[in-house]
Amino acid sequence: MDVEYRYDWKLIACVDDHWGIGRQGQLLVDIPADKKAFKAHTIGKIVVGGRKTMEGLPGARALPDRTNIVLSTDETYCFEGAQVLHSLQELKQYVKQYPGQEVYVIGGEEVYRLLLPYCDTAYITKVHRQYEADAYFPNLDESQDWEICEQSFLQKDPQQNVIYEFITYQRIQ
Repeated sequence: MDVEYRYDWKLIACVDDHWGIGRQGQLLVDIPADKKAFKAHTIGKIVVGGRKTMEGLPGARALPDRTNIVLSTDETYCFEGAQVLHSLQELKQYVKQYPGQEVYVIGGEEVYRLLLPYCDTAYITKVHRQYEADAYFPNLDESQDWEICEQSFLQKDPQQNVIYEFITYQRIQ
């Protein structure tokens, strides 16, 4: 990673007990408190997601009150309300116009893996259940590079009948 390239990049995801994040392009579970936390973290910030993630947003629209960036290898792809970029180099160059701005990586699996080395903080909603997933977030609990710095009490979502918690991970310097 280039030394001059240090931004305030973060990851945000909702994972199950096996770090699953999705199935067939959909989130595994819909927890209102998770959505509220996502909005609180990302409002007014830059969000970076892959094509499928962005198309899976409500109404397949860019998130309001945020700078939306879509990473796609398709050079002809367009997404209304978002800047479409095609490589890590393009992304790094593009965000230089927003010095000091927080960048939130919002998925999916390939984008998380690509941008994980550039992030220092991960906000994870951990759902204590295993779903049938086909997309996964890197397991930060098994990584020597990350540690838990904050953890909420266990909470229950009665509509989804799940127990979950909010965990903040920091990269070990």
